[in-house]
Amino acid sequence: MAEYTVEFVGTGEIIQVEDTDTILSRCLDEGIAQEYSCRVGMCLACSAKIVEGEVTQPAARGLTEEEKENYALTCMARPQSDLKLDRGKYPPSIEAEAAVEAGAGDEAAADD
Repeated sequence: MAEYTVEFVGTGEIIQVEDTDTILSRCLDEGIAQEYSCRVGMCLACSAKIVEGEVTQPAARGLTEEEKENYALTCMARPQSDLKLDRGKYPPSIEAEAAVEAGAGDEAAADD
């Protein structure tokens, strides 16, 4: 069992996470306000961009294999090295989807 340092960029928050723990569970134990919802790797609320380091997250079903290289779902991700994460960052595919949904809502409102 190894322990790694997880630093959240821009916040100064640093925690120690064993490779058998999820990042989210340690955040909650340490009182760090990490956003989450489903806790099963689907909703993406706990998404973070991987700035440095590696995680394993085979059950992160909400991400494609390519997205798993650059983003972590903290509810599923377990560190494999020291990490720097940027919380609240979502994969481009999710950002694009959100923009389309927001735009669709604007068009519907304009038709009223």
